[in-house]
Amino acid sequence: MVQTAAKAVLEGGPAELPERIVPADPHGSELKIPFRGGYEHFRPTTRQQHTAEGALPVYEWWERTEIAE
Repeated sequence: MVQTAAKAVLEGGPAELPERIVPADPHGSELKIPFRGGYEHFRPTTRQQHTAEGALPVYEWWERTEIAE
């Protein structure tokens, strides 16, 4: 059974990210997490991870962009 989740598990990216379970679009859009003057970008995978909050979709880190000033 595929669960439509309002949250996702982040995998990869900076080890210092304060949260690894974050709000997510139930449509599986890319996540853009603000972090240290830039954004960490995560893409959805087909995997799920069992957490204390239930089975959540896993998003993998794929790039960082800087905030334009």
